Amino acid sequence: MVGSTKSLVHGLGAVADGPLSGLRNATTWLNSPPLTAAGLQGKVVLVDFWTYTCINWLRTLPYVRAWAEKYRDHGLVVIGVHTPEFEFEHDLDNVRRMVKAQRVDYPVAVDNDYAIWRGFDNQYWPALYFVDGHGAVRHGQFGEGSYDMAEMTIQRLLSEAGATGIVRELVRVDPQGIEAAADWDSLGSPENYLGTDRTEHFVSGIPTRLNEWSVAGDWSRGKQALTLNAPNGRILYRFHARDVNLVMGPAAKGTSIRYRVRIDGQPPGNGHGGDVDVQGQGAVTEQRLYQLIRQTPPIADRQFEIEFLDPRVEAFAFTFG
Repeated sequence: MVGSTKSLVHGLGAVADGPLSGLRNATTWLNSPPLTAAGLQGKVVLVDFWTYTCINWLRTLPYVRAWAEKYRDHGLVVIGVHTPEFEFEHDLDNVRRMVKAQRVDYPVAVDNDYAIWRGFDNQYWPALYFVDGHGAVRHGQFGEGSYDMAEMTIQRLLSEAGATGIVRELVRVDPQGIEAAADWDSLGSPENYLGTDRTEHFVSGIPTRLNEWSVAGDWSRGKQALTLNAPNGRILYRFHARDVNLVMGPAAKGTSIRYRVRIDGQPPGNGHGGDVDVQGQGAVTEQRLYQLIRQTPPIADRQFEIEFLDPRVEAFAFTFG
């Protein structure tokens, strides 16, 4: 996943068998019948690579939704390509549920086999590719930010394709909840995975240094996730950020795992996130990203703790904002 924006510019000109040809290898399509490179000739296409638990993608989504609505009648086709990161993101029921929950109404190509991802030689979530009416990728943008540049690129490609009547004023959005931009000035904790494949800064005992973390209780550690085997297991994390998010889910679909969140040993009060009440209580019912903390300034080093009152929860990654 990528936070700050990276960009690249591709060569110009028509492409006989460009990256859009990979659309034919989609696992399935949501919100649309299958789209093809041939059927998109003459259209400007914005391809948005995403995976539904990615906080960086969630924070770009208000802009992508707004562009899809504003420029649809001018010939822009937005295609969300859902390429999963975690195993549970291969589950079509999970993807369908999140498409509905996040109000994604443009076409979505489910890319469980990474066929479209490889066709674009992509490496990031989120990633935007701007394809002109001849099928050539004219610009690529990775991560969050640079929204004005992205929209001006859309306008330029639409004008080249012959679109008229485009309102040049750029969209303005008011993201709320999990979609709100990070507080970059106070963000001192990076994303961290909890499985054995990619984790960092794990310690035994109580974390004392920034970005250290530990567990208490009966946990198993797999490549992608921690799994709690008995009630009252805890995860402790020393962090510096406005927001604390955790990708997690029940090990068995259809079950519910109660949890309790503390900041410096106290309930979060008004600093609670969207998936927690003022007393710090919540429940894991789905495999997704949960917003646990949203503080108000001043932001300082704090001790986060989540205790799971029931077993069989899987915890995958912390992200911050």
